[in-house]
Amino acid sequence: MVLRVALDGEPLLGRRTGVGKFVEGLLSALAGRPGLDLGVFAITWRMRPELERQLPPGSRLIGRPMPARPLRRVWEAGLDVPAEWFTGRLDVLHGTNSIVPPTRRAARVVTVHDLSPLRYPEVCEPATLAYPDFIRRAIAGGAFVHTDSEFVAAEVTEAFGAPADRVRAIHPGIPPLADSGRAPDLPFPRYVLAIGTVEPRKDYPGLLRAFDELAGRHPDVGLVIVGADAWGASQFAEALSASPHRDRVVRPGYLSDADVGALLRAATVLAYPSRYEGFGFPPLQAMAAGVPVVATAAGSIPEVVGDAAVVVPVGDSAALAEALERVLDDHVHAEQLGRAGRERAARFTWEALGQAMVGLYEEAVQSM
Repeated sequence: MVLRVALDGEPLLGRRTGVGKFVEGLLSALAGRPGLDLGVFAITWRMRPELERQLPPGSRLIGRPMPARPLRRVWEAGLDVPAEWFTGRLDVLHGTNSIVPPTRRAARVVTVHDLSPLRYPEVCEPATLAYPDFIRRAIAGGAFVHTDSEFVAAEVTEAFGAPADRVRAIHPGIPPLADSGRAPDLPFPRYVLAIGTVEPRKDYPGLLRAFDELAGRHPDVGLVIVGADAWGASQFAEALSASPHRDRVVRPGYLSDADVGALLRAATVLAYPSRYEGFGFPPLQAMAAGVPVVATAAGSIPEVVGDAAVVVPVGDSAALAEALERVLDDHVHAEQLGRAGRERAARFTWEALGQAMVGLYEEAVQSM
């Protein structure tokens, strides 16, 4: 039996966020698997040609263009315009970012990466704020839910009353770091690196307070924060302007994956001071590169890093400073973290995700 699966590729468009990297990795892991007829759809008309150019090898676009605005309006109104009208006959429809369209006969799977629209609605765009309603309707309609972590699986069960036997936590792999990048020239030999959009959920003001606490004792150390500005970035800008060590804070903005890889490999330590995370690729990418990681106990982070990183309480800048300083001062400790990180990161593979996801697709079909 051949399983016909259509997977939402829309997150591949635009700047490749963590969700886009998840979709790219999953498509690559599923491509060419025996017994699987894999296609890609997207709720977009205008960007369909661009999506076709962004597909990884082994993936193909299927069906007819889907007009985004009209379809979203009718779905938000609770009208069931089935996806098969556009995709053709399917066994499974997989929504990769909190939205899975209604179907006529196909089983449905929806991936929920986090519940930011419920936990931090003030940092979400209007379109994202509609995600909880889409998730709720999908669950009510019998869809299976995939999450990147056990933490988010528990959140989904609690927030939406989803049956626990229809929620699956399957860890993704780790986006590879390209070797072709070039790190910007920095005015210091060692640096603490942070990667992620500048928004309140990442708590970069707290990281800055931690850096200020240790910077006076480490004149050779700087802080590099990579990521585009988002809502609330002005809070960090204000904190930075008041920092006594602002001349040792470098903000290169958004960088290509290759350039981020070059910066990461040369970092002394990765800091991940988040207040909430559904998964988070940067700690695992750092660990895979042998770079020590200091992170907060936010959301799924303890589940992801295990005992291969130093984990401190959320919002505790003093504890964050102490943990970072120990990595800077204690080379044996830093090397131990680097080795443990490599071992831990090796457990997260796209091949394992692909195999487990096929099992979930099969279970979803059997439940119909």
